Amino acid sequence: MVRLRYFKGLLLSDFSAPGLSWNDEFKCYIGQANKYREVLYYYKRSHVEVEDSVLELLPFPLIVDRIKLREYQQEALNAWLKSKLGIIVIPTGGGKTVIGLKAIALIRLATLIIVPTIDLLQQWYENIRELLGVEAGRVGGGYDELKGITVITYDSAYTQLEKIGNKFGLVIFDEVHHLPSEGYSIIAQGLAAPYRLGLTATPERSDGRHKLYPSLVGPLVYRITVSNLVGKYLSSFEIQRIYVNFTEDEEKLYRYYRGILKKFLSQRNLKLKSLNDFNRLLRLAVKDKEAREALLAWHEALKIAVNSKAKLEKLKDLLKELNGEKIIIFTRNTSMVYEISRLFLIPAVTYKTNKQERIEILEKFRSGKYNVIVTSSVLDEGIDVPDASIGIVLGGYGTSRQFIQRLGRILRKKENKKARLIEIITKGTSDYNLSKRRRQNANL
Repeated sequence: MVRLRYFKGLLLSDFSAPGLSWNDEFKCYIGQANKYREVLYYYKRSHVEVEDSVLELLPFPLIVDRIKLREYQQEALNAWLKSKLGIIVIPTGGGKTVIGLKAIALIRLATLIIVPTIDLLQQWYENIRELLGVEAGRVGGGYDELKGITVITYDSAYTQLEKIGNKFGLVIFDEVHHLPSEGYSIIAQGLAAPYRLGLTATPERSDGRHKLYPSLVGPLVYRITVSNLVGKYLSSFEIQRIYVNFTEDEEKLYRYYRGILKKFLSQRNLKLKSLNDFNRLLRLAVKDKEAREALLAWHEALKIAVNSKAKLEKLKDLLKELNGEKIIIFTRNTSMVYEISRLFLIPAVTYKTNKQERIEILEKFRSGKYNVIVTSSVLDEGIDVPDASIGIVLGGYGTSRQFIQRLGRILRKKENKKARLIEIITKGTSDYNLSKRRRQNANL
């Protein structure tokens, strides 16, 4: 009889199997814990008798199931249930969380839900209490309580991996696009959970590491786009682009910094057209003074384009025109957030805003006491933002992922209301090029 057991993120066996290799120190075959399901199936197919002590599951609580799924949510869940592995891709605002909760209700095994932020941890906790009728365990943000259903941050899962690695049968990776990063991928490898579900609106990564999904959580099993949901489940929308010009002084300064960058790239025979090109420049800047100066010049030029005076003038006009509408203004630059807040007396939410103040601002926005808020990328993911009908994006360094998430913030279904996402872009600059690239990558 073959003994199969778990030890600190590893799978140990007396018998060889795909994914396991002999280790002289352990005097047995070892592999990463995520090979558990594959190895067990291999032994069963090979008619090998197994003494399996890998999983030590926490007891699953007595739950109620108050979850009703929309048609496309049920389709997504059915696609996942075929193998109980894989990733579901649904746009922001399309209801990914309830699919995860329904999976928990059906599988009924100890479940670990891994999230990127404390805000998402709290949102899952509250949804579990409301829709499944139980108090979930929480780990992270000052909490440290494991239960049969536990919500944990990626950071805490990384540090407590050896402790939690064999306690759960189902693991849900929320915002699964975080998972393939060099550090977090270790979490998936060290968990023995045989059933895995990934949830995201934006699975692709600019570094190409989304190719690791099949080995970490499973393949993409279901995908639905914004255009498929618009009308019945999400508001119809339009994307409007407004182009503005530099002042004479801004133009001169912008051309000066761009000149420094172009000269460096030309001298070194380099390009700056992709993320890989940019990462190459970053690596050079660590050890090369001229590369550092070129990188600084790129940053200064983009800052001028993003923060141009004409953008603020156009924003002023838009706020007058759209008076009474619920609006979220997005800009990546924190100093620009506070400048807009100061000029137009608009509440601001940035990474510097403490949790209580942020909750208060968003609650007043939800109730209608505030009609406009301005924010940085802090609201792009993991914070429950009240409904708005208009988003205004003042350019910036945002990725296609942020673009899709920002669009999702204004698409929650509202009767007879068309959502608008307005981009204010400086003509003929890297701000313009970044906007174009975001739209292409987001297929919008």
